Amino acid sequence: MTPRAERSTAAAGSSGWLDRHFKYLLLYPAIVLLLLIGLFPVLYSLMVSFQNLTMLKQDYGFQGLLNYERLINTDRFWWAILHTGVLTAIALPLELVFGLAMARLFVKDIRGKRLFLALLVLPAVLPPIVAGGIWRMLLDVSFGPINQIIGWLSGGVPASINWLIDPFYVYPTILLTEVWEWTPFMFLILLAALSNVDPSQEEAAEIDGAGPWTIFVRITLPAIWPVMIVALLIRGLDLVRTFDIVWALTKGGPGTLTETISVYMYTMGFQRFATSYTGAMAFVIIIVLSLAVMVLLRRVEIAR
Repeated sequence: MTPRAERSTAAAGSSGWLDRHFKYLLLYPAIVLLLLIGLFPVLYSLMVSFQNLTMLKQDYGFQGLLNYERLINTDRFWWAILHTGVLTAIALPLELVFGLAMARLFVKDIRGKRLFLALLVLPAVLPPIVAGGIWRMLLDVSFGPINQIIGWLSGGVPASINWLIDPFYVYPTILLTEVWEWTPFMFLILLAALSNVDPSQEEAAEIDGAGPWTIFVRITLPAIWPVMIVALLIRGLDLVRTFDIVWALTKGGPGTLTETISVYMYTMGFQRFATSYTGAMAFVIIIVLSLAVMVLLRRVEIAR
């Protein structure tokens, strides 16, 4: 083979390799960029967690597991996890049930459907910090309209319920605000899922004598199950990192009674400037949530 023929063959081979891998070459820069953006905060938190950085001390030396030991031995950290778990365990099922009930109602054609849909999704449009501020004003012990309405309904006796201070009322207040804010999110997702259910299957089951509950459990629910799992996963992760509403309403108070893990991390990291301690906490939470999501997704795949 002549040198010219060899060069032609090499050029053809190079061109063929480029054609086969061109789409990957276009994707690689975006993938690398996303990995850098996603992994850098995690790796930085891991690095900082082995140091001793505070507002008064900047020790960049390796401190071993000092911050993780502090984390495990801090009762306030475990209480924050408990508060977050309670909030998630109560708010998530309520949002699912209310959202599914609303979706079942509006999946049918009713008069004024578009207007009602526009009104119902308004809470989800508001930023959570704004929603918390609105409810804080509504529940103000002296000037809030809710206490005034309660007073009118009780025969004109002034009501002075400390919704955001009294330990008996503070958790229901946060749950009410969370459910009010995010039920429309579940409603929209489940409404879209229900709209894609084949009505002929439900009609056939109804002709065969199946009741509404049987049709829902045996036909409708399996059809929307994958979408429901995704909605629960998104809202569950969002509830675990709840900050805005709690901060706007109580700032974790009274005391630390409503302090979630996000509020605790903010307090330690941006008010007390315990940077390394906060880094250890952030890394632990990231790992735990990642493992939980992997297990949940695997269970969903097995169930399918």
